[in-house]
Amino acid sequence: MGGVIVTPSRGRWLRRRVPGALAWVAVTPFAAWAVWRMAGLERGSFPAQIMTATPYAAAGSLLPLLLSLLSRRRAVTAVAIATSTALGLGVLPRAFGDSSAAPGRPFTVLTVNLFFGHGDAATVVDLVRRHRPDVLNTQELTPEAVAELDAAGLKALMPYRVLEDEWSAAGSGIFSPHPLAKLDGLFQVIGHNMPTARLSLPGGPSLEIVDVHTLPPLGRQVTQWTEGLRALPPGPAAGPFRILAGDFNASLDHAEMRKLVARGYRDAGDATGGGLTPTWPANKRLPPLITIDHVLADRRVGIRNYRVYDVPGTDHRAVLAELSLPAPR
Repeated sequence: MGGVIVTPSRGRWLRRRVPGALAWVAVTPFAAWAVWRMAGLERGSFPAQIMTATPYAAAGSLLPLLLSLLSRRRAVTAVAIATSTALGLGVLPRAFGDSSAAPGRPFTVLTVNLFFGHGDAATVVDLVRRHRPDVLNTQELTPEAVAELDAAGLKALMPYRVLEDEWSAAGSGIFSPHPLAKLDGLFQVIGHNMPTARLSLPGGPSLEIVDVHTLPPLGRQVTQWTEGLRALPPGPAAGPFRILAGDFNASLDHAEMRKLVARGYRDAGDATGGGLTPTWPANKRLPPLITIDHVLADRRVGIRNYRVYDVPGTDHRAVLAELSLPAPR
């Protein structure tokens, strides 16, 4: 009774070659994406919009990398490795952060886009009660939303405000439990209303708060989107601390957003490892996909914590950043 026992060869699938042409077809779009991202070449509306998907492109680039390895072609494999490395280096640091608990006076910022004033006022006020932020920046703030927030208790919690509310997406407003003074002329506003206020802490330093809401990079508005980001003021090296918080309609994969941060700021999400937490579109059938709401603090300010919260009625998630203001020297 004879016979031959055939043992399946281990790793046989690894010895199968993928056609080199197929590997190149898979790798090329991701390689082009990496070049666009690294060189900041997202010119025009559509490239600016899809650039927000770079974290997903970074993850997706691992598939063509595998195909290139199976093709055993050195050239395509080298391009695939370079592509995944470049995209990974642009994205992964946001998931780890580079910040530790910084000494100084705590200062908390809360920002939320209310989607034409439809964001649930009770939820926003509950966030204020629970976290006691020193400032609340709101975008798409309507007169009705102001009344609803006050009726829910915001007037007692944050009696000071600098408002530019409107019956449209242009409305914005800054609220605080500390005295606020409207600050004009800090920068040229290009986009929606972007009120700026000088905030005075009791017995402490003063800050300049900018409520950011640029236009989205849709169609011809992409030019104003670019100009709006460029017009925002740089982070100062001396004088009052400066905080930019709101809906930037831009992610850290946009060259203009990175240039803004490089002008003297740190992104609170990026600094704490929360930079890949998506903030838009919220309360949809699909989960939030991209990160376009930010808190930027000038480089003198420490960053302790960063969180996002769902708010019914709006397509943006609220962003909460816990900062630390160093003592004056």
